[in-house]
Amino acid sequence: MRLPQEFYMQSAVDMAPLLLGKVLCRSIEGNVIRLRITETEAYAGESDTACHAHRGKTPRNSVMYEAGGIAYIYLCYGIHNLLNVVAASEGAPEAVLIRGVEGITGPGRLTKSMQIDRTLNRESFITSDTLWLEDGAPLAYETSPRVGIDYASEIDRARLWRFISLNH
Repeated sequence: MRLPQEFYMQSAVDMAPLLLGKVLCRSIEGNVIRLRITETEAYAGESDTACHAHRGKTPRNSVMYEAGGIAYIYLCYGIHNLLNVVAASEGAPEAVLIRGVEGITGPGRLTKSMQIDRTLNRESFITSDTLWLEDGAPLAYETSPRVGIDYASEIDRARLWRFISLNH
């Protein structure tokens, strides 16, 4: 069962732990890969110095300003495509980075394994036949600071907005 639009209309900080145990689905040439999400990170808008929207709307991050339920995929270090789930209402630029799924740790390895790249940027998780999320059993988790955000303020670097399944 696909997650409804309403699920995505909450803040990234609220949605990130709820995504643990949900199923990331990718259809490639008629074959569907379904993997449970095991690790996420929340990015909470313009006030979050770790968030791509911190300095305002740009062509790259404009998808974050749309209503929740779509994919924000960007290139990191010129190598890795990273998958984010846009959260919250239109105009509130929040997103959740999918850092891991069952059997695959690391957001770059995840997208490479599932053939997710920037051609799927702005794909709707609600209506797409290529990339979507399905409901799944919630997972127990622990929190930690987000990784790879040395550029962010000390307060934002310390936030416990990384959510890691205990049974991944």
